Order: sequence, then C-alpha cells, then structure tokens
Amino acid sequence: MSTNRDLIRKLYAAFASGDAGTVLGAFHPDIRWNEAEGWKYAEGNPYVGPQRVGEGVFGRLMTEWDGFSVRSEQILADGDDVVAFGRYAGTYKGTGQPLDAQFVHRWTVRDGKVAGFQQYTDTAQFQRVMGAATDSQ
Repeated sequence: MSTNRDLIRKLYAAFASGDAGTVLGAFHPDIRWNEAEGWKYAEGNPYVGPQRVGEGVFGRLMTEWDGFSVRSEQILADGDDVVAFGRYAGTYKGTGQPLDAQFVHRWTVRDGKVAGFQQYTDTAQFQRVMGAATDSQ
C-alpha cells in the first residue's frame, strides 16, 4: 500500500527526471497551488488546477532557468499533510546568476491526489539571483 509520503517522494523523483506528466497526473483536478509570497511566480496565487500550475509555475521554471532542480532532503507525513525540506538549485538565464536556496513544501493529499501545495523559500535570494526581473514585483 502506497502512503502519502511515498506519493510525494515519487513526485520529487519524477520532477528530477523531467517527467512532468507524472507530476501533473498526481494532482487533484482542483489543486490549489501557492508559491511563496514575495517572489515573481506568486502573482498567480493560487494556481487552481494542474494546467494552471503547469503553465504558471513549471513552464516558467523550464524556460527561465538552466538546470533548475528540486532536491528533497527529508519528507515527513502526518495523515493528509506531507512536509518536505530541501534545496533548489539552478542558474537564472536572465542574469546568469546561480541559485542554491533552501525550501519547505507543505503538501495536502486528498483521495490519493495532491490537492494543495504551499511553498516556503528564501525569496530574497531568488530576487537577488533574478535581478531586475523581479524589481516590479
């Protein structure tokens, strides 16, 4: 029997291998996805539905960053709530600056699908790396 923790672990593995279909396929049709307040991608919060998450977050990560990665270091679960601790890495194409930032992700699982996501990260580091691209945010 698969657990909620296993589901989230598989999502990180799928993201790492570039398997967007598996990631988006694990999302509930009404997923509510929230990026960390204070950074560029949060202007779409909440992203509702897999297509909005794919376009508003994942598509931008793939086109605006070189080698963007999400590495989970620890995953804890309590019922339908799963929390992951880890690091982001990549180079922002607009500035050529590298990123190495910590994160915490809170996932909510309902009926075996991801129904909610909240990101917490060092938005100041993202702003510094992204430079002028975030000045209007």
